[in-house]
This record gives sequence, C-alpha cells and structure tokens, in this order.
Amino acid sequence: MPYPYIAIEGVIGVGKTTLARYLQEALSAEILMEVFEENPFLSDFYADRSRYAFQTQIFFLLSRYRQQHQVIPRAIKHSPLVSDYLFAKDWLFAHLNLENDELAVYENVYTALAERIPAPTLVVYLKASVDTLMDRIAVRDRPYERNMEREYIAALSAAYDDLFADFSQAPVLTIATDDLNVVNDLDARQQVIGQIKSALESGASQPSLLNGSPADAPQLSAIFADDTNRRLPDFQQFHHALDRAKHFSTDLFLNYMKLFEEMGELSETMARVRHTQLEHAAAGADESAALRRALNAHRDGLQQELADVLAYLLKLANYTGIDLEAAYLEKMDTNIGREWHAGAEEK
Repeated sequence: MPYPYIAIEGVIGVGKTTLARYLQEALSAEILMEVFEENPFLSDFYADRSRYAFQTQIFFLLSRYRQQHQVIPRAIKHSPLVSDYLFAKDWLFAHLNLENDELAVYENVYTALAERIPAPTLVVYLKASVDTLMDRIAVRDRPYERNMEREYIAALSAAYDDLFADFSQAPVLTIATDDLNVVNDLDARQQVIGQIKSALESGASQPSLLNGSPADAPQLSAIFADDTNRRLPDFQQFHHALDRAKHFSTDLFLNYMKLFEEMGELSETMARVRHTQLEHAAAGADESAALRRALNAHRDGLQQELADVLAYLLKLANYTGIDLEAAYLEKMDTNIGREWHAGAEEK
C-alpha cells in the first residue's frame, strides 16, 4: 500500500511552502517543491498578463507534469510525500488567465496529462483574506511579485474557493490562516500539524473532538477510541462526560435558552451569507456561483454556529432522557410513509 501524499494549496503568499517544510519534518516525509523560478516568462507575465499568459501557462503545465509524473509514483513507494502545490492549480490559473482559442488549446493538453498524475491522499487548503495575502507578499518581497495587483489576488482567491467547493479528487482540509503564525508560534504550528495528521487518519471528514486540558483528555478520549464509526449516542455520551469534566451547568431551561441564543447567531451568519450572495450576483455572477462564493466566504462562521446548535440539541436530549438518534430514525420512518403535498415542508 502506498504512503500518503499530501498536497498543500492556496493563494500566492498564503504560506504553502513554509507549512510543507514543517510537515516534511513532522511526518519524516519526502518533499516536492514547485520550481516556479525556472519559468522564463514569469516576470514578464506579472508585468503584462494578457500578453504573456499563454507562454507562461504552457511552460508551467509541462514543468509541473514532468515533475509530478516523475516524483510522486516513486516517492510514495517508500515514504510519505508532501507537496507545496496541486497539479489542478494549473487548470485554475489557466482559466483565470486564458480565453478563447488559447484556453481551448490549453484544455486539450491539460486533459491528456492530468489523467497520468496520481491524486493526493489529502489536500490542505490554506485560506487567508486578501489583506493578509497582500501583506505577506509585500513582506517576502520577491522581485517579480512587487507589482502584484490586489484585484488579481482577489480574483485568484475566489477561483480557489470555487475549485475546492466542488473538489472531488481527494478529501480537502481547509485551514484559515489569518491569525496563524506557524513560523514564530510553536503552539499554532503543532495545532495545524495535528489537524493534518487527524485528517489523514479519518479521511478529512471527522477531526478530533478533544481540545481539553491534559487532565480531561483520558476521561473524554476513551469515548472516541474508535473514531471511524461515530454515531449520535457517542456524541451524547461525549457531552455527558464534557459536562462533568468542565463543570458545565446541566439546567434544562438554561441550556434551552442557550440553544435559542445560538440559533440567533446562526441566523445572523445566514443573513451575512445572503448579503454576500447578493453582492456577487450584482457583480455579474450567476445564482449558483454567487451562492457558492458566499458560502465559501462564510464557511468558518457557518461551521461554528451549526456545531454550537448541534451541541445544545445533544445536551437537551441528554437532560430530557431522549435517545436523539432513535428519535430521529423513528420520525424519519414516519415521514417516509406520509404523503406530501407539492411545496409542503418536511417536519
């Protein structure tokens, strides 16, 4: 069985190469670095994108293909592999920079080559705001990036969000990096590496639930000794143990009010999603693309608020003695047997 292959992706300046080097050490892995400096058209491209886009893109496509086709199959036979780029990024940049006949020629070449590149075990998608990206680009001060336009970085960021919204080639772990400093903050670095290790173990679908102190960990971790087959009763049991370990209030009506508070925060986040969707639509995006971009922009907030709502539902089920999974299955069994009128809501 081959060793894992992890590809780190994100917009220019987000910190892909830095994280790749730290992850190489943490996993005792081989590393695959993009050799973008060898592209003779790159500095000309940043100065005049429309004129030099095709030459730049074709050179990158062939260079990336040659490198990944040679390195990946060989490397994963004997060790984990970490790369600071994904082959699919070439397609992303091409669709941002090329059009008409040039794009058609590119797509024919890309399609022929891409099928020969192994898919990663995991993609780590590093995100940051445009302000953060521009600051980081300025700090590293690469000569060919000094005239980088903010609008280009913003468009690139939106393109990455669109790519990973529907990415199906591998599991994707998304990490927000605006407030992370993996270079100078050892705790932050270990946290990110821990997330990646957990994602590798669980297929990037179920990150660890345990962020308590070392004193709490033994009591709580036993509940999830096998984290590949979690069910709602396991989550209810977890909240029982968490209440005891953290001395949380188990008052039924207090937690009922907390649920309403979290629902209010979820409503506010949904309103922001809708506002962002309308902004993208007003700028010319179609309805589907506008919604996808809005969801990507607010994904972290939605994730947190939905998780908070679920947590309080689980707690209320505990305090009322209800097996939430059994109740849900019984209700859905009833719904399956019901007749639904057109436009009616399931409940």
